Amino acid sequence: MTATLLPLKGFPDVQAGDDLGELIDDALILNGLTLADGDVIAIAQKVVSKAEGRQVALATVTPTAEAEALAEETGKDPRLVTLILQESTTIVRKRPGAPGVIVVEHQRGWVHANAGIDQSNIQVEEGGASALLLPEDPDRSAAVLRDHLEARHGVRLGVLINDSFGRAWRVGTCGVALGAAGLTTLLDLRGQGDRYGRRLEVSVVGLADELAAAASVIMGQAAEGTPIVLLRGFPGVLGDGSAAQLVRPAAEDLFR
Repeated sequence: MTATLLPLKGFPDVQAGDDLGELIDDALILNGLTLADGDVIAIAQKVVSKAEGRQVALATVTPTAEAEALAEETGKDPRLVTLILQESTTIVRKRPGAPGVIVVEHQRGWVHANAGIDQSNIQVEEGGASALLLPEDPDRSAAVLRDHLEARHGVRLGVLINDSFGRAWRVGTCGVALGAAGLTTLLDLRGQGDRYGRRLEVSVVGLADELAAAASVIMGQAAEGTPIVLLRGFPGVLGDGSAAQLVRPAAEDLFR
């Protein structure tokens, strides 16, 4: 098997209301690429959030009393903490200090720091700092893009939206699938035999996360400016899964 990961260079700075499908079409032409059956388009969450108007000027946020208290405890901007609490259902962990840590359960079930709200690689709005929230429904966003690209190019492909998450037992962030469409997100190998005939009993592979991590290496985390990556040559990845399937239910979380 030969697999390739191709960054779509020259992708423009995305603004609220931009049509990402059209921008990807333009980028494919610019890079001299055509889509083929089995391809996967990986797109950075930040680009999707920008297009969907999820950037919030902190000057427009009025801190709540709860946010004020938590901000004092963790050394964070109370306006940012207000947004974190609005996007979350539960505070899972918090660590005092400056800077402190706030780990929450997001409204969509993810457990991560600051509800995924970020302030890097976003244009500073007039009047001060702003923050970028995660897409409201990343699986739906991925499906919209998948439908556009399949209709336009006449191929069957997958789309994933990736983000960088910290990991509880490992140092360093890693790309994960925040949204997915047209992909097998979980590859269930239970019941299959290994090389020596032993029956696999618990092996379920987070396939979409593995693809997202690979794409994240190409995208980078700083000023690379390559938020779209074409993944080609990965057999058997297309399917009807969703990134929501990758969220471990709270009842199965032994470390919550």
